[in-house]
Amino acid sequence: MSISTRVESTLLADKVHAVLHDAIMSGELPAGSRLRIRDIAEQVGTSVMPVREAIRRLEESGLAERQPHKGAVVKELSLAELLHVYDTRLLLEGEAARLGAAGIMADEVESMEETYEKLRAAIKQGQIVEMLDLDEAFLATLYRASRNPVLVSTITGLWRQCRAYKIVGAVEASTDDSLWRHQHDLLVAARDRDGAAALAASNESLEEARARIRAHLATQAQGAAGD
Repeated sequence: MSISTRVESTLLADKVHAVLHDAIMSGELPAGSRLRIRDIAEQVGTSVMPVREAIRRLEESGLAERQPHKGAVVKELSLAELLHVYDTRLLLEGEAARLGAAGIMADEVESMEETYEKLRAAIKQGQIVEMLDLDEAFLATLYRASRNPVLVSTITGLWRQCRAYKIVGAVEASTDDSLWRHQHDLLVAARDRDGAAALAASNESLEEARARIRAHLATQAQGAAGD
């Protein structure tokens, strides 16, 4: 009986974690949102124990953090972390794009083309979360062509860590063509098996995204200072 009870509790924690994780990834729970254990337990219909465990997992994965007088919150955006994360992304994703474009197969290029068209449609409809999901699927296809699964898994881990930044960057760029222009360049590089062109397109895309998010954080900080 005690074993069954622990298994049931773990399964509930898994479900609560999945709900909270999806809410953070979609922006439904934006950066800075307080994760009040009793409120969440009431909303999802569980006791507080699975919620505590789910929040602990979010903290371990870097999606939540403890703050004085607040408890657990969805991790705040910071300029320092932005620079560190995007510096790392530039190193890893540039190499993944270069290797992927050089070694990509015809069926993988076809998959990128199909995802690219869906991405364009999502951009036109202003579906931010759908855009990000499709963009990551598009890039993952290219990166997997590097035939380096460790590199790919490291990159996807960074994507989860900086999802809140990516949402901000996508919203800030939703009025121009930068959300699809760089992906088009990556697609052309993949078709041409041009690793150097893929590296250049990847770097330009990430540098522009970092600049957009940095400008947003600066504006946000100025607003907070004026309050």
